[in-house]
Amino acid sequence: MFTDIVGYAALTQQKESEALQILEQHRELLRPIFAKHRGREVKTIGDAFLVEFGSALEATLCAVDVQNSVHSLNLERGGKLQVRIGIHVGDVVRQGDDVLGDAVNISSRIYPLAESGGVCISEQVYDQVKNKLELPLVSLGEKSLKNVAGGVEVYRVSMPWDQEKEAAPPRLDKNRIAVLPFANISSDPNDEFLADGMTEEMISTASSIKGLTLIARTSVMRYKSPTKGIEEIGRELQVGTVLEGSIQKAGNKLRITAQLIDVESLGHLWVQRYDREMDDIFKIQDDIAGKIAEALRVRFKATQEPVGKHAENIEAYTLYLKGRSLWNKWDREGVLGSLKLFQEAIKIDPYYARAYSGLADAYSVVAERTYSIAAERDFVDRADTLVRAKQAAMKALELDDTLAEAHASLGGILRQELRYEEALREFRRAIELNPSYATAHRWFSACLGNMGRIEESTEEIEEARELDPLSPVITLNVGETYANNGRIDEAIVVYDKLIKNEPAFPFSYWHRALCFMFKGMKEKAYTDADAWGKSLPVEVAEAARKDLLAKIHGWFGEREKALIMIEELIPKVGTLTSAFDIAECYAALGDRDKFFRWIDRAIFAKGIDPVNLRYSHLYDRVREDPRFPEIFKKLGLSY
Repeated sequence: MFTDIVGYAALTQQKESEALQILEQHRELLRPIFAKHRGREVKTIGDAFLVEFGSALEATLCAVDVQNSVHSLNLERGGKLQVRIGIHVGDVVRQGDDVLGDAVNISSRIYPLAESGGVCISEQVYDQVKNKLELPLVSLGEKSLKNVAGGVEVYRVSMPWDQEKEAAPPRLDKNRIAVLPFANISSDPNDEFLADGMTEEMISTASSIKGLTLIARTSVMRYKSPTKGIEEIGRELQVGTVLEGSIQKAGNKLRITAQLIDVESLGHLWVQRYDREMDDIFKIQDDIAGKIAEALRVRFKATQEPVGKHAENIEAYTLYLKGRSLWNKWDREGVLGSLKLFQEAIKIDPYYARAYSGLADAYSVVAERTYSIAAERDFVDRADTLVRAKQAAMKALELDDTLAEAHASLGGILRQELRYEEALREFRRAIELNPSYATAHRWFSACLGNMGRIEESTEEIEEARELDPLSPVITLNVGETYANNGRIDEAIVVYDKLIKNEPAFPFSYWHRALCFMFKGMKEKAYTDADAWGKSLPVEVAEAARKDLLAKIHGWFGEREKALIMIEELIPKVGTLTSAFDIAECYAALGDRDKFFRWIDRAIFAKGIDPVNLRYSHLYDRVREDPRFPEIFKKLGLSY
């Protein structure tokens, strides 16, 4: 551990006597704290201490104690002592009472990165203290340190006074709006569909207002059974304005009440009540959503674009809403369940464009995740499933060319067909039609990543998260993007939070296992592999678990175990696993020839993920092979 007085050299030149007083105060205060935490003072270097500890945790707790004591002293006496501290763990060479070596050199380069009153630690220290310290640890990214080969990941210990600054709530953007689920206050619970329909219609209509950002239905529907106040919801969704309402049906009469609330002041910006006869529910929803949207447009001085065509049948509309709710779960039960509901909606209303778009999205996800979602005879042929998806998307566009969801659906399918430029055009059109459509931003991000445009890809997935902050799949994609950016620790934090909030969402375990694997945390990687297998449907669980375990075994040099699992998986290619999965197993193992043989099969089947090929550490052992760039040529991509 190195400690240093901030600004001491400059103070010595300006006020030498004051500088000496501060130096003495520094030594008197810190030395007892070192002893308290079993630290051995190796030497002083001007205003700096070099201290040795028996463990990284002891050193970090001592550093926190030092900064708390300095902070208290300054508050009590109006003092000017400002200290910064750097900590690293590693082997040292003893020379008498002195210690030398890279560990000393690195810690001496880390402390200047700490702010006044701060503590910075290396990644090696972080790994040993992250679950044992009460204070948060914030990554500062990889830093290039003088005379230190390679980059070093550095973390800041967030001290209590830092947290007070960080806790100061940011100003919430009034133009970010959450339409909370309308409440059904009718005596008949079967009227719930009226409230859900009004919520959907309101989000759809308000999304057409340029200059406003609408939070996606996936996130707002989490508040359908309200247990939180407006202020807390506003903070969680980072919105400055909330629209809430209720629907009450009595006989043939319908009353809809809506109110716009400022999150920060909790003041009502306006309240309006609408009374209608129950003759045409769609006409009522269109009418009232339009009037509320007009009020929003006037208040926020915005412009409104035309809204697409709606369903003609209430039953088809209700099935569509239920289908979208299931689809957004993105698991096997949800996706396959949504597919059936969209099909039923189309049978009832063959001219309902949104239902075709939903059907396209369901088929598209099945095609993309065949081996972890479908596992049903109807969907083992990925190419056929993708054809069905495309037919549904084209039908949706034929019925309504202005439907943002349909353009996004087609873009997602074109991306799977490796037709990236065409896919980009569809995503841009979808976002032009509805800038608040989070799924369009999400798939746009994936397409950009496939093309090697990682910075743009990161911007788009973060935009998707802004629009749909509670969506499990979007949060998962944020973690994937961070990992592909080399921000492994940040990705783990994203997955940790996702697993805490959505423990039944399986894909988090798979991605976190790989991150643990890349960091050399073998036992944690194996634990997540088991959790991944247990979270999946029984039909696919064993094959999926073996696929992940084969990668982990290969990565850690357990060659025989990896090969046994790969041999067991190969007969299941096309049913429970894919050529691309096998290629990844051989990449982790470092078997180049077999990797390239299987990656060619994956390219032929169009079942390949170029973004992982470009960036994931999983391919580090095959990426230097001169054959690697040829993969991208075959895909029509630059590398």
